[in-house]
Amino acid sequence: MELRGIPCINLETTQTKRKSCVVSRSFGKRIEKFQELKEAVANYCLNASEKIRSESLVAKAITVFVRTSPFQRDFGYYSNAKTVDFPIATNNSIETVKTAVSILESIFKNGYRYQKAGVMLTGLRNDDGRKNLFSSEKDEKIKSLMQSIDNTNYRYGRSTLSLASAGVHKKWNMRRQYSSKIDTADFYCLPTIRA
Repeated sequence: MELRGIPCINLETTQTKRKSCVVSRSFGKRIEKFQELKEAVANYCLNASEKIRSESLVAKAITVFVRTSPFQRDFGYYSNAKTVDFPIATNNSIETVKTAVSILESIFKNGYRYQKAGVMLTGLRNDDGRKNLFSSEKDEKIKSLMQSIDNTNYRYGRSTLSLASAGVHKKWNMRRQYSSKIDTADFYCLPTIRA
């Protein structure tokens, strides 16, 4: 019937909110030092927190995972993950980074060359702004701070304002020399036509 032009299923007009948010990347080069892995996980937390704040969501739990390449023969394979529940559901970047770093400290093992790491925020629900028994004046200040950081980063580019634990040099970043050019998204990459 669909092929004859008779619709059988109505179009969904309501958009459902996400139930989890994952930020994960493979590294441009293998990482052996805890500090570099910590910077990567902190960056992923900042990105994930920013994403859920943009949809007015808060997370109840955070999972951090790391792994080495299963194909490297000279070094052993290691993979681990750990989940921690937040006492109060949050979208605060500072709190997610602090919790993620403590998780990373417990699952990191020396002597491995890590290929990939990631952060997953789960138990997402609407941030209705209701106060609870543990709410304080500090929560409003942090919410205002997060909004200011998001506005600044939106206006001047991602990572304009960041946490120190996210690092500056980011040697572990993905390699992008083979990715396609974004000609239509960057004004300076637009092709010029000469007559």
